Amino acid sequence: MIESADRSMIQHQQLLDLKNTIKKVYHQVPFYQEKFLEHHIAPHDIQTLEDIRKLPFTTKKDLRDQYPFGLFAVKQDELIRLHASSGTSGKPTVVGYTKQDIADWSSIVARAIETAGGRPGDILQNAYGYGLFTGGLGLHYGGEELGVVVIPISGGNTERQINLIEDLKPTIICSTPSYALNIGEKMRELGLDPRKSSLKIGIFGAEPWSEEMRSKLEELFDIRACDIYGLSEVVGPGVAIECYEAQNGLHIAEDHFFVEVINPETLEPVPEGEEGELVFTSLKKEALPIIRYRSGDIASITTEKCICGRTSARMSRIKGRIDDMLILRGVNVFPSEIEHHLIQIKEIVPHYQIYLHRISSLDEAHLHVEIKEEIYKEVSQNLEHPMIKTLQAEIYRKLKSNCLVSMKIIIHPPKHIPRSEGKAIRIVDQRLQKQNS
Repeated sequence: MIESADRSMIQHQQLLDLKNTIKKVYHQVPFYQEKFLEHHIAPHDIQTLEDIRKLPFTTKKDLRDQYPFGLFAVKQDELIRLHASSGTSGKPTVVGYTKQDIADWSSIVARAIETAGGRPGDILQNAYGYGLFTGGLGLHYGGEELGVVVIPISGGNTERQINLIEDLKPTIICSTPSYALNIGEKMRELGLDPRKSSLKIGIFGAEPWSEEMRSKLEELFDIRACDIYGLSEVVGPGVAIECYEAQNGLHIAEDHFFVEVINPETLEPVPEGEEGELVFTSLKKEALPIIRYRSGDIASITTEKCICGRTSARMSRIKGRIDDMLILRGVNVFPSEIEHHLIQIKEIVPHYQIYLHRISSLDEAHLHVEIKEEIYKEVSQNLEHPMIKTLQAEIYRKLKSNCLVSMKIIIHPPKHIPRSEGKAIRIVDQRLQKQNS
């Protein structure tokens, strides 16, 4: 019912849940109580949804500083699960769940899978990683809650993924878009036609991807490809997802999360429809309620009713993360913007990496791409061939014209760029390596 409720009803329930959450963190989480007191805020000061702007933001640094359990609102004997980030850029962020949190999360993801077209009885091949990463178990429990048959294969082992697609006939596949592309390419190498597989729906997320990548995956597999969004600090996958009918914005589970969009520099709200940083507040979480969490993800929000009939707010697909934005000679660009144009070039495959170098105190970017097998044969495996030089110039001009960046273009033979079995590594920053050496 909440998915098609009037905006006024949605906002009324959000306000009730927000007030309860604020009271909870104020009385049960010393970190938030201290923060609220610093800002001269008490729970009774939150009387409207707009009053949320009075509250301080929470950042990933706060979670790391409170490592491991400083932001938890329940005692250890109320927890039933912990997840954590990889911690590659510092201490990991630890998130916890009560039994009710897991039930709510499962319901959210079940609703998400159904929004993307899944139905009870479908077979879902879950190629998201299991373990401390929330992706695998999030989709697993949600699938079982909906009543689909879950194949818990996790990420990697691509040939086995293909064997299961051939033998068990799944209708849904869940993975990162880059790994799905890898699976499809491998199927072709093995003489199989991905378009003739049983797959009908792809639920792809965990990394930014372009509309052109969607078209590539839908053409490759003859499927409907839907974008799913989530982040561990808020709950995990399922925070938002595209609907099967429109694929025009990701429907947010607004009965569980309140979303804002802010200017990441001024921290002020931006008008509806304008891009900014997504900020999430959980409305029902027990173990780790989060207040105004700065996601670092850039997107926009609309509250216009969708053609599918849902009235929930929709977020645009993620343009990129603030951390991933490249600044080259004063020009800002996201990898997803580069991908948008690369995929339109028919001579190369949609695998790429951007290497960042520090040369004479200036940052330079080298774009590594890979030509298709038939082109490689056409130039007799000679990457100094005039055709390759022309292709390099074409890619350079396209990026210079559309993204306003100058990048050195390095073309490689087929299968040179590492294939993703999880999140694709698009940026390789060699500036730090040089400094450390």
